[in-house]
Amino acid sequence: MVIGGGPVGLATALLAERAGLVPLVLEPRPAPIDKACGEGLMPGAVAALSRLGVQVGGHLFTGIRYAEAHRSVEARFRGGPGRGVRRTALHAALTAAVERAGIEVVPRGMATLDQDAAGVRVALQGSPAAAVRGRFVVAADGLHSPTRRLLDLDVPPRGPRRFGLRRHFRVAPWTGLVEVHWSAVGEAYVTPVADDEVGVALLGSGRGSWPERLQAFPGLRERLGSAEPASTVLGAGPLRQRARSRRAGRVLLVGDAGGYVDALTGEGLAVGLAQAGAAVTALAEGRPQDYPHAATRVGRRSGVLTSGLLVATRTAPGRRAVLATAHRQPWLFTRAVNALAHD
Repeated sequence: MVIGGGPVGLATALLAERAGLVPLVLEPRPAPIDKACGEGLMPGAVAALSRLGVQVGGHLFTGIRYAEAHRSVEARFRGGPGRGVRRTALHAALTAAVERAGIEVVPRGMATLDQDAAGVRVALQGSPAAAVRGRFVVAADGLHSPTRRLLDLDVPPRGPRRFGLRRHFRVAPWTGLVEVHWSAVGEAYVTPVADDEVGVALLGSGRGSWPERLQAFPGLRERLGSAEPASTVLGAGPLRQRARSRRAGRVLLVGDAGGYVDALTGEGLAVGLAQAGAAVTALAEGRPQDYPHAATRVGRRSGVLTSGLLVATRTAPGRRAVLATAHRQPWLFTRAVNALAHD
């Protein structure tokens, strides 16, 4: 049973069905589900979706550019492009794949759950009262996972609390790269998602409206000019989430539900898909105890690099040092980007 029908939850169900399991998905929200995110799929995530038979549209991008003021550095992918895809389009494609596979999606959420030696009973929200039972549960219910809280696996976050805002604009992409603009208040991510549209995500520890936070990025504001907004502003956060464990008995936490570092390197979905595969493998083999170590392993490289960059770029001298190092040793920057891109 999968709690949460977002992209990682639906991918988990598809992987489970291929492994000979009989998945059931609980998701009260109608598809497609939108979310405030950068919407850039790294090449590794594109390949993982393709292996599931999920072909996404959107717009190709061939690398990453980091920029601050008048200095920038970029790295190209060596093993194929990534894709900028509206979150709604990604979710619609996964929903269609789940329907083709004949996987049942119950339009109800979890109220409570209880587990014993043989399985897990999940009481459903709403009336009339109902419950479903499965041998195992995979919780893929997001950044603020109700399952994580219910199982008392939440760990109070440490350090600055970071939040994100996302909006789309009707303007032709001016580059075939994902741009990450740094400023004193955080970062702005620009992802091409169509031939005539870009998505912009603003991340940082400060609060404020979209216009107020965009003021910190004058170069980007000039690029957008008078472009017409193509979506409303969505928010997310606080981004940093920690869990005591990614497993409690017969319940496994995948994706953001099991903890989240930050969006800085754009690897959230790729790591979530890899964890979904690790969870299904552990359950198919009847060894849920193997999952926490496997989940840590697939996310280790991304987590270490993201944490390091967050610390290094918190101050203006730190940001300048990162960019200067990348300029002096472009091979190192390219290697780091490609290590993440093709995980």
